Amino acid sequence: MKHLFTLLLLSVWATSAQAQALHSGKLTGSLTDSTTVKPVPFATAALMDGTKLITGTTTDGAGAFVLPNIPLGSYTLTLSFVGYRTKRIPVTLTADQPVRQLGSILLMTEGKTLGEVTVAGQKALVEDKGDRLVYNAEKDISNAGGTAADVLRKVPTLSVDLDGNVQMRGNGNIKVLINGKPSAMMARNLADALRQMPANVIKSIEVITSPGAKYDAEGSAGVINIITKKALEGFNGSVNVTAGNLNRGVGTNLNLKRKKFGFSLSANGYQFRNIRESQSTRTTLMPVSDGSSQPLNILTQSSQADNTGTGGYGEMSADYDPDSTSHFNFAANVWGGYYPNNNSVINRLTSPTGDVLQAFRNDIRFSNPYGNGQLDLGYTKTFKKPGQELSILTQFSRMPDNYFYDTDRYSLSDLLTYRQHSTNYSSNKEYTAQADYTHPFTINSAHDTTDIKLEIGLKTILRDIGSEYRVTQSLDGQGALLPDSTQSNDFNYIQKVYSSYASLRVDTKRQWSLNAGARFEHTAIQSDFVTSQTKLSSQYNNLIPSITLSKKIKTNTFKVSYTQRIQRPMVWYLNPWLNQSDPKNIQTGNPLLNPELSHATELAYSLSAKSGLSINTALYWRMTNNAIEYLSTVDAAGISTTKPQNIGQRKAYGLNVNVSSQPTKNWSLNGGGDLRYVDLTSPALKQGNNGLVWNLNLNSSYKLPHNYTLQVNGNYNSGWISLQGTNTGFYWHSISAKHDLLNKQASLTLGLNNPFYRGIAQTSRQSAPTFESESRFYMIRRSVRLTFEWRFGQMSAGGGKKGKKISNDDKDR
Repeated sequence: MKHLFTLLLLSVWATSAQAQALHSGKLTGSLTDSTTVKPVPFATAALMDGTKLITGTTTDGAGAFVLPNIPLGSYTLTLSFVGYRTKRIPVTLTADQPVRQLGSILLMTEGKTLGEVTVAGQKALVEDKGDRLVYNAEKDISNAGGTAADVLRKVPTLSVDLDGNVQMRGNGNIKVLINGKPSAMMARNLADALRQMPANVIKSIEVITSPGAKYDAEGSAGVINIITKKALEGFNGSVNVTAGNLNRGVGTNLNLKRKKFGFSLSANGYQFRNIRESQSTRTTLMPVSDGSSQPLNILTQSSQADNTGTGGYGEMSADYDPDSTSHFNFAANVWGGYYPNNNSVINRLTSPTGDVLQAFRNDIRFSNPYGNGQLDLGYTKTFKKPGQELSILTQFSRMPDNYFYDTDRYSLSDLLTYRQHSTNYSSNKEYTAQADYTHPFTINSAHDTTDIKLEIGLKTILRDIGSEYRVTQSLDGQGALLPDSTQSNDFNYIQKVYSSYASLRVDTKRQWSLNAGARFEHTAIQSDFVTSQTKLSSQYNNLIPSITLSKKIKTNTFKVSYTQRIQRPMVWYLNPWLNQSDPKNIQTGNPLLNPELSHATELAYSLSAKSGLSINTALYWRMTNNAIEYLSTVDAAGISTTKPQNIGQRKAYGLNVNVSSQPTKNWSLNGGGDLRYVDLTSPALKQGNNGLVWNLNLNSSYKLPHNYTLQVNGNYNSGWISLQGTNTGFYWHSISAKHDLLNKQASLTLGLNNPFYRGIAQTSRQSAPTFESESRFYMIRRSVRLTFEWRFGQMSAGGGKKGKKISNDDKDR
């Protein structure tokens, strides 16, 4: 890889050397009311190249503005503010005069006198950015005091079940990034991580259903990028406190940005409560000679749990611009917590005639202390030509993730008959380095102008995964706990991924756009069961093409795309530790899993009208080979073992629709749905399952006088289909009210989730050659929370360059 990086650097050396001597320019000025001769604060200053926005900012309290780091050239400076006439000034920055001081600029008021003005226009809740769909979470008041799982429930194309498991168009193999880079927080266990991330820190959610070659090939369904709130220039901060019956937390962040230096610090603590109960019946089947099966035994279980998890995380980031063309960025984050999953299970195993074979109560004390530390260091070099840049990025992360449980088994007469203690110390160390180069150029002809952007890059990832698990037990429940060597082992797993890519984006003045590329990835794997002295190794290559063609006609955009995606087994899928906290339902990983390979085609149409109406629709088809699913088998003693396996093939044909509008200046409304046909087949297991599934969502907010806002949200999911069964549907609704205080520097938000129903019931039915089962779950989901947020300081949009960070889309989760 060292030689590959050297070749990449040499390939841009000639351009870089010439650009070193060139500098970007800067514009300064101040805005003054032409009548009162007073400053005009918080006005917008935007630098345009035709219809293209180059940079922008807002004036400070004295009406002054600064636009730094501007590529040399000719532009139009547009100055605007409510109640004033927009002013446009042509400006030219040259090597001889890179800095322009425009002095005091007079703004004239509109021709009529205005009384009190309420500005109701706002960014749409859902926006189509061409290659991605953006949900602006900070505009949704119902998110206050909630979690990332609450936010994702409202994002088009996504569905989130009651346990926080996320699917994109029915596929759960999704890569989740934080600010464009992987996060061990999301890699560990996505559903748990989403419950632990406060919604208050989320600015927007990007959904990318057809990622291009620049993205790692991981994530067979697509990519979700969670954008957190970031400061730009100046100093500001915020403090928020949430109180509620299921969620509570406290958080703060501080941001400082100067011309050459930026610093940000955030810290959050949280608690979440999970209350649930369940009943299940499972019949063990025994094959007979005529090919049918007959009942062997019947297991009934009932359980209840009430657990509260506690955790927190913090992040520190800094960036430095030594000159107008260089940018260094550094970030460090730590997070951790404690998540218990204690419950009590009543077990009853009977024969088909009703004779009791086993009856006992199992008390489980399950704890999951976890943590992570991650370091990012990057360097970005920009050149004279806008959009031309070279970046070199590195990342290191270490994630200890431990699981401990104790089980006490009691007879129905409350006599202790068995005890077990299990420990699993697991960790994931990851080292990443990458280099990316972007080179734009323009081709002019007599009939058209074509903008072309070439992107190339190299990347290497080393993952060092370990799992040490031990079991001690007392077979009669009375004696000392003794080691069980048959359930103990040390497991090491090394994964190396080497990749390179090239992509070309072509945009014409006739509104045609083409994005085509290919990515090559080589994967080498070595695994070692140290205790049992068993070693495994494998390697494979993948060439991943992608192409997207779009045409814009006025406010309409038509798009067709095709891509392949690969899904390497997640960390949790690979861990061979046996979770036997419930002796009748054992769970384990599978280190022998192969990766999934998906083919995805999409035909999309979007409309963005000036009235605020936005319509996004897509017909899509996905086929996944070596699809990974959790499968269960049941032995003659009625014990189920569940582990992930490559089942065969998964197909999905679907239609996705989302509509967003603003019927009045104070009322916004958006909603949508997804309808798809799912077909799963496994020739090896001689099983299959198929059917229609769908989901709907609706979100509406209304701005009232005196700084009040009301919002309602609701969604329904018909359930899902797996190879071995189905789950019934579920629903979610919320009502929120927000009041801005202290000249809009503070806010108070009251949120009610599922106020009309205390809990939500769901039924799961499964069948296989060895069993049939039905489970009913009841989860408490009625909650109330009150969030207070105070914001202080002031920021403008005139900050420095935006730093880049590693984006391991293929990170094992």
